[in-house]
Amino acid sequence: MGYGNWDRAAFVKYNKARGRKVDADGRVAGSHTNQEIFRARRIDPMLDPKNVIRECCDSVDHPETVPVILALDVTGSMGQAAVEVAKQLNVIMTDLYDKLPDVEFMIMGIGDLECDDSPIQISQFEADIRIADQLERIYFEFGGGGNAYESYTAAWYMAARHTRLDCWKRGKKGILITMGDEPLNPYLPLRGLRTGLAALTGDTLQTDVDTAPLYKEVTEKYEVYHLQVDHRAWRDPRIERSFRKYLDAAHYREVTTETIADEITRIIRKEAGKDTEQKKGFVEHVQELIAW
Repeated sequence: MGYGNWDRAAFVKYNKARGRKVDADGRVAGSHTNQEIFRARRIDPMLDPKNVIRECCDSVDHPETVPVILALDVTGSMGQAAVEVAKQLNVIMTDLYDKLPDVEFMIMGIGDLECDDSPIQISQFEADIRIADQLERIYFEFGGGGNAYESYTAAWYMAARHTRLDCWKRGKKGILITMGDEPLNPYLPLRGLRTGLAALTGDTLQTDVDTAPLYKEVTEKYEVYHLQVDHRAWRDPRIERSFRKYLDAAHYREVTTETIADEITRIIRKEAGKDTEQKKGFVEHVQELIAW
């Protein structure tokens, strides 16, 4: 997986086949409900998390891959934020490919492990129009429970234990961006009301997975971000407090449905730009030595 390149014409054709138009600025035109974009009514077998390892491999097309995971909250209140990502996917990809042609995306759907039937969905890493296809295969269960949080760290868990990235061989990390509007969960349950982490993933686990050690594990392999989507008339201070135990101000960001796509682009450019700055600094240092 991960071969090919992003192409605006393919995005236009893809949406035309689904009765949608693309504006001159590259965005899907008009207003669309979550049910119009995300039509799945059960988890797609392609997104089943059980016993899978998702790889992001360097190739002739992409010799220095930049792996990015976008993890969407698929519970009741987050539908429109995901619609905006789908509508502006071409803008995100076009902006990135101008300077970062080796970006590859994985899409995750994250719900509530305590209460939902399908709280983890995980795609392949892709670089072309298959990103749009896998995004729209996400099943919005519209679940969640009364526990005042969603299982965002399920994305951390899958990234840490169910991916394999060639960029690690080059001393680089992947980029993981979760998006939601609830507090961070304190643990991942071994067993929930309908399923649990062990049953979903096929992993042999003895206990619940606590957030603190999992954060340490995932940040050895990924730069972890969370986008708090502000789309309600009220603000819950517990949300920021829960995330700021682990994420600093640079990695925890508040967005709206209108700014979420731009923020995704900024994060990826920032992280990929670190490598560019390091290379630039190395070259300048070598030039100074030669001149000396």
